[in-house]
Amino acid sequence: MTHMNISIVIPAHNEAGTIGGIIAEVRQIVPDAEIIVVDDASTDGTATVAREAGARVISHPYNIGNGAAVKTGIRAATGDTIVLMDGDGQHNPADIPLLLAAAQTHDMVVAARDPRTHANVFRRYANACYNLLASYVTQVRIKDLTSGFRVVQRQVILRYLYLLPNTFSYPTTITLAYLRSGRSIAYVPTYARQRKGMSKIRPLHDGVNFFLIIIKIATLFSPLLVFLPISFFFFITGIAYYLYTYVVMHRFTNMSALLIITSVVLFMMGLISEQITQLRYDRIENGG
Repeated sequence: MTHMNISIVIPAHNEAGTIGGIIAEVRQIVPDAEIIVVDDASTDGTATVAREAGARVISHPYNIGNGAAVKTGIRAATGDTIVLMDGDGQHNPADIPLLLAAAQTHDMVVAARDPRTHANVFRRYANACYNLLASYVTQVRIKDLTSGFRVVQRQVILRYLYLLPNTFSYPTTITLAYLRSGRSIAYVPTYARQRKGMSKIRPLHDGVNFFLIIIKIATLFSPLLVFLPISFFFFITGIAYYLYTYVVMHRFTNMSALLIITSVVLFMMGLISEQITQLRYDRIENGG
């Protein structure tokens, strides 16, 4: 592996029980790396434990969110290569060298968790659905959309930082943004460890947010993939209703006209959105 200037960014909120051990493991695996712990206004002494373990600690004045902590860490990092990992103990620092090796030939490397190591059956199938939907949006197979254990190049990810939400769904956003702008992603199979403590993800609330973010990023980077199926649905419905009314009433109704016109309007909106998307590509490629 060629020499890399590495920063490890660990967002943490009330992870005093695990953060010290994680920092020690990381230091053992990549002794020369800069370790940044972004404390998102913890109330259990997370910042103190991380600082005593030898990490550089940045504290938020109040709880902003996991994604916001990641963005803070990326902005503060001095390394050219950034490793993002959670502070709950699920990510095994021993996998870092595997991710770094793949990062030499890819724009982003994601630790793809074995589905059997997800927290529960609901999370397993929910993540599978997210992966399928995101794969449709990007037209690329996505193996793990929500993994927070990944490697990126700082100069590249800074261009996308304005897109990232402040919540747990930042991995979803950055994955779709990279793929839809033509950047390469590698997936390295890993096994997630048992987390300590309670998960901070709320399945229903955050699940809806994940879905909305996928749709949002789809309309930002590939709007026709959203507009076209809806337009097609209205068009087929309009034609079918016209055939029905022609057979039953021998006439073309206002409802048929409305459905067909709606399909055309949606299709044209999709085309206009595609042109706007090209401007977004240009903005990112020029450094945001």
